[in-house]
Order: sequence, then C-alpha cells, then structure tokens
Amino acid sequence: MASSWTGNRVRLRAVEPDDWTAFARFADDDGPRGGRLDLPRSAESYRAWAKEQAVAECDDDRFRLAVEATATGELVGTVGSHRTGPRSGWFEFDITISVGHRRKGFATEAVVLLLRFMFAERRYHKCLAAVLAHNEASLALFRGLGFTEEGRLREHVFFAGRHHDLVMMGMLVNEFDRRHTMSEP
Repeated sequence: MASSWTGNRVRLRAVEPDDWTAFARFADDDGPRGGRLDLPRSAESYRAWAKEQAVAECDDDRFRLAVEATATGELVGTVGSHRTGPRSGWFEFDITISVGHRRKGFATEAVVLLLRFMFAERRYHKCLAAVLAHNEASLALFRGLGFTEEGRLREHVFFAGRHHDLVMMGMLVNEFDRRHTMSEP
C-alpha cells in the first residue's frame, strides 16, 4: 500500500477542478437518484462546484474526496464526512459510486479508508450513515462492513410523490477495529 489513502482498488484524493466533467457524467448516468428527481444542472454549476471543492478547507472534519480506481486512474465516485459532533465523538458520511462502477468493491474499500482515517487519526468514536430504506444495495454494503441498524425514521424523506423511511446505521470504533483493524495492513 503506497499511502493511507490508497487501497488495492481505490485511491482517495482531493477533488480537482477538472473533475467536473466526471461528476456531470455521473449525474446523467444515474438518472433519478433512488427515485428522486433533481433539477437539471448546468455545466457551469458542475465546474463551480468542483472548483469550490478543490480549494475547500477541512472545516470541523467535514470534507469531500474523489474516489479514483487505482488500476485505471479513472474517477469512480466520491466519499466524504458531512456532519460531525466532535464533542460527542461522532461523524456522518456518505459515498457515491457511479453506475458503471458499482458492485466492484470500490465503495467498500473507500469507506474502510475513510473510517480508518476518522477513527485512528481524528479519534472519533462512532460513525453514522443514513440510508433510504428501499436502497437494498447500500444497506447490504453497510451491513457487510459491520454497521448495525440503530433506528428507522418513518416516512422521513419526501420525494417522487411520497414519503420514505430513512434507516440509521452506526459503527463504533472498537467494532471497526475488530473487523478491519485501525492500522494499515
């Protein structure tokens, strides 16, 4: 392993301004995300977003990283910590892998790299993930990683004309260490 940010399949790196084309393509390929219909975005909005991400500070351990395939150098998704409770020791993250790269181990490895950093280097105690109840693939991913379902917010999210349940998944630092180890292999 070349660094703490590189695994066998993926490398986590900063978002670069030129990544905007890949992010625009991901949105086009994905269609309605989980049944949710988003407004169309301009190329300029993707350019501005990528440029903003490229220079963003790591504010309270909230950040976004690009997920790149090590074999090809191709951008395959993003992962990031987007909410933190530093005083209580928890953080929440999300991951998105483009349609053509799903179910190939990219998400699993990217999440493990992110969790290892947040638990071992930033000393967080707990990780949370919110998953739409009908997203069986994401629920399977998190269960496979060792997350536990901690609760369900009934009819919590509205899109596509109806309300949907949101499943809260959690993992404690000691659970991560038993399953994935805190230090690099």
